[in-house]
Amino acid sequence: MTRRLAAALLVWLTALPGTVAAAPAGGDPGTSDGAPATADDPLPALEGAARPLRTVEPTGPFDDLRPLGETVGGARLVGVGQAAHGGHDFLALQHRVFRYLVEEKGFRSFVLEAPWSTGLRLNDHLLTGRGDPARIMSEELHNAYLFMHTGEVLDLIRWMRAYNVAHPGDPVRFAGNDSSHAGPDLYDRVVGHVRHAHPDLLPAVTELYRGLRPALPAGEYMVTYLNEPSAVRQEKAERTGRVLALLRAREPAGTDDGHAWAVRHATAVDQVARQYAFDYDDPGQAREALAYRDTVMAENTLWWLRQTGDRTVLAAHNGHVYLEGYDPDYPVVRGGLLRRALGDGYRAVGLAFGRGSFNATDRGVAEPRDEDVRAFRSTPAAPDSVERTLDRVSHRNWYLDLRVAPPAARTWLDAPRPKREIGTHWPRDPDRVNLLRSVDALVYLHEIRPSRPLPRG
Repeated sequence: MTRRLAAALLVWLTALPGTVAAAPAGGDPGTSDGAPATADDPLPALEGAARPLRTVEPTGPFDDLRPLGETVGGARLVGVGQAAHGGHDFLALQHRVFRYLVEEKGFRSFVLEAPWSTGLRLNDHLLTGRGDPARIMSEELHNAYLFMHTGEVLDLIRWMRAYNVAHPGDPVRFAGNDSSHAGPDLYDRVVGHVRHAHPDLLPAVTELYRGLRPALPAGEYMVTYLNEPSAVRQEKAERTGRVLALLRAREPAGTDDGHAWAVRHATAVDQVARQYAFDYDDPGQAREALAYRDTVMAENTLWWLRQTGDRTVLAAHNGHVYLEGYDPDYPVVRGGLLRRALGDGYRAVGLAFGRGSFNATDRGVAEPRDEDVRAFRSTPAAPDSVERTLDRVSHRNWYLDLRVAPPAARTWLDAPRPKREIGTHWPRDPDRVNLLRSVDALVYLHEIRPSRPLPRG
């Protein structure tokens, strides 16, 4: 495994394969073949249990989302997936579900598969109005994170800020939980806390962090870091770990929670260093790095829940939301860790689609730039695929609670079947997903459109 391939595996879900070939944007013969039902056909059971969705767009009213609210119940955390990183409809639906849960179920946080330091900058904007979210996103969301540098995500941030202006005493918050970039602001927060609360540690922390604070733009930083010699990357992780140990050994200074946040920021810095310290030329260590990344994202999400007390929506690719993995290279998946930690306090909602277009890069682009992204259009799903059956339900867009689905539907869902799971590039090799064991609920969209990339600057 080359370091260039490892770069893509490190920062995004590019290792997750898909199931069908794709052609450049153009005609689409469709998914459903109109086959009649047979004795073991799950269609009648699916048809009876499916609940229609009026739209994916983040607008009210929300009457059609109330069945989803019943599925959420008292859960503290709801993971809402994507079947393609570059699909408008998935990003828009995540926004819409969050609005509904904020306005009708008391949810107050949105956690995205983005770096911890990116989340801090955007959250500061939400709470104070400082900074321009478009500029923050332009500066932060590079490399494979560029698939979040979209109009849909900016629309979400702007709605959240407007909500906070209208509800200053009960704000919504935003966090990133990923470990591929630690921006300079993160180092500044740690050093600033040490200077204020533990001045005797300042010389040691300053020396240990020497040369680590990023001086390059985010995308260039990530690529440059990964291409450093393995010994250099491991030495950096040793230094960040020593800073973290120094802070953890101190009692909180004062009565506020500044120390807890400083330790968390130092933890995020250390997580990034350890993520890059793996030997990505070794396939075994590359797989360990993928497991480490999902573990870190789960830990960061759980810390956010404990620290804020907020009921929270987690937005990520299906493969990170699912309760079990479907790729042998991903032995650990975040959704499974969250279910083990929270039990029924975590609900997983998976996404699937029948046809349409999405943004991606050509296969083999390990370090994507904006100009590498283009629209692809799916070809028909395979005859034995999940999509071929789901598209026969009469609703255009619909939702199904798998936990209470009829026995015939559950029997069909409880088997590994081909399903599209599109990461950052296309085409991908086939996957087989057991939906009944992977999610609590499924949203099916008949047709999707590409997301709206934002200009830089």
